[in-house]
This record gives sequence, structure tokens and C-alpha cells, in this order.
Amino acid sequence: MFWITALLILYILWDANYFIRCVFTVFLGKLFQSKKKITDTTTIYGLCTSQDVDIFIRHMNNARYLRELDFARFHFYALTGIYEEIRKFKGGAVQGASSIRYRRTIPIFHPYKIETRIISWDDKSLYLEQKFITLSDGFVRAVAMSKQCITNCNVIRVMEKFPESKNITDMPEEFSLWLKAIEVSSEKLRKKN
Repeated sequence: MFWITALLILYILWDANYFIRCVFTVFLGKLFQSKKKITDTTTIYGLCTSQDVDIFIRHMNNARYLRELDFARFHFYALTGIYEEIRKFKGGAVQGASSIRYRRTIPIFHPYKIETRIISWDDKSLYLEQKFITLSDGFVRAVAMSKQCITNCNVIRVMEKFPESKNITDMPEEFSLWLKAIEVSSEKLRKKN
């Protein structure tokens, strides 16, 4: 009885589903999918359930998109081996910024996939693009840009471990403009402090 009560309390106090899903996504990816190159696009699948919907119970809640992107990012890190390399340098990864553009809702009980790919990097960050695509029509429902700040190591040194990374081209214009907007915002905040 003690263990059931303890588990119930832990389940209430922490978002246990989040942690279970993280482990499940990474474990299944590593177990059943082949290793990917850093230049490859990784894919995870999902279903908009009653736990994902907004107050009108018709389509996915905006906050759920960002949560799902976490799982897709962890999956990308696991299959490409990039996180293992970052850990070898005693580094870590932290979400530095993200921007998502919603194009069309994902209706309840509709399956979708999230594609994740690396766009570019600099000495401190990795830049990822992630897309939500519904399986029924192949429509890109949302596109997210993500800045992953890599702590305690130089990203350029990490990327040297992946020879295929030389094939990644220049940063797309929308990413450059987005990063410029982030810098303008940061500069404003620095002046206030």
C-alpha cells in the first residue's frame, strides 16, 4: 500500500507522462530504428487525443505542439548520436529559443508525424527545423524553428565528429531573420538591466 501511495503522490506532483514518454520515445527509437546521419531527417509519429485538445475539444492545443517538439528533439539527438558527442565534451543542451508558425490545426483523433532536421550551427548553438505533417493529406500543419544552446562545449568541435556535417549548406533566410530578431530583443533587455 505504501508503494502505491508513494507512486500516486509522485504521479500527481510530477508530470510522469512526460518522463515516461521521453524514455519510451528514445528507447524505441534506439531499439527499432537505424542510426541516422546528422544530415538526415528523423520522424516520430503521434495522434491528437483528448488529452491534447483545446477547450473546444476540436483540435490540438497550442501548448501541446511545443511539448511534442521536445519528444521529436530527444529522438533526433538519440538517433544521430549528437547528444552522446556533446556529453563526451561534458556539455549539455538547453532550449534557447523557439518559434512556431501554425498553418492549420490538427483535428482530434488525427495522426501526424513530426520531422526534425538540423539547419545550421555556430560555436554555441544548434538550429533545428521541425514540421508537423498530418498523415491523411501530407499537409504541413505547423513549422517550428529551434535554437538549442549547447553548454560547456564548442559546437563546432562537436560537429567535426560528424564528417557528413560538411554537406549542410548556409542558413535559410527565415532563420537568419529570426536570429536577428532574437538578438534585437536580447539587446533591448540588456539595456534595461
